[in-house]
Amino acid sequence: MQTKPSPIPANTPLPSLMNVRADETMFGHFLDWLGGLAVNLVVAGLTLAVTFWAAGWAARFMRRTLSRVHRNSPDPTLESFSASLARYAIIAVGLVAVLQQLGVQTTSILAVLGAASLAIGLALQGALSNVAAGVMILLFRPYRVGDVIETATRQGTVKSLDLLFTEIATPDNVKVMIPNSKVFGDVILNYSTHRHRRADVLFKVPLKTDLVLVLKRLRERAENDPRIRKDPAPMIEVTDLSELFAQAAIRVWTAAADFGPVKTDLMLSAHLLAENPLREDLPPPRPAKAADPSPAMPGEGEHHLLNLIKPGRRRSRRSTPPEA
Repeated sequence: MQTKPSPIPANTPLPSLMNVRADETMFGHFLDWLGGLAVNLVVAGLTLAVTFWAAGWAARFMRRTLSRVHRNSPDPTLESFSASLARYAIIAVGLVAVLQQLGVQTTSILAVLGAASLAIGLALQGALSNVAAGVMILLFRPYRVGDVIETATRQGTVKSLDLLFTEIATPDNVKVMIPNSKVFGDVILNYSTHRHRRADVLFKVPLKTDLVLVLKRLRERAENDPRIRKDPAPMIEVTDLSELFAQAAIRVWTAAADFGPVKTDLMLSAHLLAENPLREDLPPPRPAKAADPSPAMPGEGEHHLLNLIKPGRRRSRRSTPPEA
């Protein structure tokens, strides 16, 4: 009887065949793991892309929603802060989802964070204080977007209030990012809160010059300036006397937008009149920058939490006459 030839030679050692099968099995597992890793990386990349897209969409949605709520009185400060908060919240959730997709157990991460909470709290103390300061600034409103402020040895116009920083633009158009904790923990000078400011100009008059005539001409100049308020009236006084000069001061109230030009014009007029009180070639007052040169005095329009949402005006329905 003829037997079938064996596919395995008789002289092949059995251990070598076992090693070949083990290597093939390990290679197959490696290919499976590599394929799964590639899929997880692709899904994680897509999740990350969707996260950033959703963060941008949420920020724009918050801005549009708040602009519709505050249609009568827009609030760029609240819009900027809320958009930043929504963006960072969605990014944080998306990063957790990406870690889960890559096989990182969030429970272990939370356990590690809980064990190292003290060190993380100390490391993030500055960032957390900035967030808390940003919330306090949003609630108490020491300034708004568009206000001219001075804080942390910097002066400029507020451009945005973020979750961590306040962006201002200096008068020479330099972008300055100030941490919220430094802004809220320092003295804040807001030059835009009140509609009016008082311009004080100090000047010296030589004793050989007629001081009374200089003060009279300067008062006439201030009273004829349409940018200067009539109530309170301009105040002129002599503040000091020396052997060579008499120091005087003129104090006038004007709109905040006209503060700089009014003060400059008064300084120039005082200097020219101190040299010759009889001169008639004083430069004319410049036109006002303020829309309303005589609004109400300071004290109105205070910024606080209760003024965040203002009720809109209800349209009155016209009553139609009854039909005969």
